[in-house]
Amino acid sequence: MTDPDHPSDVPDATELRRRHGGARRPERPVAHPRPAGADDALVEALGKVSEALEVVEDARGHLYRFHRLSGHADLTLQEGVRTLRAAGRDDLADLVDEVLVGRDVIDGRWTFQLVEAYDEQYWSAFRDVESHLRRTTGMAPHVFEAEMKRREQTQGVLDD
Repeated sequence: MTDPDHPSDVPDATELRRRHGGARRPERPVAHPRPAGADDALVEALGKVSEALEVVEDARGHLYRFHRLSGHADLTLQEGVRTLRAAGRDDLADLVDEVLVGRDVIDGRWTFQLVEAYDEQYWSAFRDVESHLRRTTGMAPHVFEAEMKRREQTQGVLDD
């Protein structure tokens, strides 16, 4: 009888290794070596600043998504106004047009202005500070991750 949770076409360990090879690459050098004099504490600290920048980049992407979705909603709403007019409901079309079409998302601002303000006042400052720290310390981006890659591809997971 065939076990539905373990179909017979699932490869065994030998076949997995044959198909995909191993993850270990001990011959590879560290992709981004730390500069001379950079200790673990500095690598970790700059890694945290870079991690924070990555979160800011992600937030910026969500803000752009918000901008695009809000714009799409406004354009779709305008189609709704035209459709209400075509249906003979000018009264409802006028209401939607007056109250919603082109409405500020916050007082005095559309979403493009939120994106611009975020970019100018926060994102660009964050990037500039992170770049300054790297330039000042001679540290390339992702040194922490490059060293983690080297450890994992050389040693795998080690018990403490």
